[in-house]
Amino acid sequence: MLELQNITYLGEDNTPILKEVNLVLEDKKFYVITGPNGGGKSTLAKLIMGIYQPSSGKILMDGEDITELSVTQRALRGIGFAFQQPPRFKGITVGQLLQLSNKAEIYGELCNYLLDVGLCPKDYMNREVNTSLSGGELKRIEIATLLSRKLKIALFDEPEAGIDLWSFSRLIDTFRNIHSRNGQTTVIISHQEKILELADEVILIADGQIQQKGEKDKLLASILQGCDCSMDCLERTGEADECR
Repeated sequence: MLELQNITYLGEDNTPILKEVNLVLEDKKFYVITGPNGGGKSTLAKLIMGIYQPSSGKILMDGEDITELSVTQRALRGIGFAFQQPPRFKGITVGQLLQLSNKAEIYGELCNYLLDVGLCPKDYMNREVNTSLSGGELKRIEIATLLSRKLKIALFDEPEAGIDLWSFSRLIDTFRNIHSRNGQTTVIISHQEKILELADEVILIADGQIQQKGEKDKLLASILQGCDCSMDCLERTGEADECR
């Protein structure tokens, strides 16, 4: 179980981005965090990962206070994070990156994680994680590294960003199957209705605070009714900036 107690985070100009947030994430549940831009969603995920440190409050994992732990220390405890814009690693191949994440020696096992995200291992294992890869390819590779680690808590910041419609459909199936198979706590930040539908619970964040939290079936309809474009943005034409 992960628990956030009275978490406040102040920006560079001391403007509160998160204000007295209290949240419990239970083991093996699937959560989707949604809400308007600037509401604090990504900040919350980065605080859990240790990328940011809270201005006040505590973060507990299985009863242990991890508030002061570094990103590396939290990763060793089984927390993983996939960025909205994944980093590139010149000189490192996809296969090497997966091996660093998984520490597996079985080549076929590493290949399976690429297959899970719709990438052919034969085409990608020996490619460098550099500018030759598109944003969508990088996103799927990063997701594959998280899948390979068998985490206790997996955080994904808008995993659908930069991914085409076919890959998005495959991604939905991947999240559904991997969560069921690995039994980890999964937390996804997303605006997409199809991802919201995967959740056991939905968390709505706005103005730096948790506005609603509860079972998907009870909250999804009211959340979608509050959006001017409640249909899945991927089914709309153009960039659909209004959905963001």
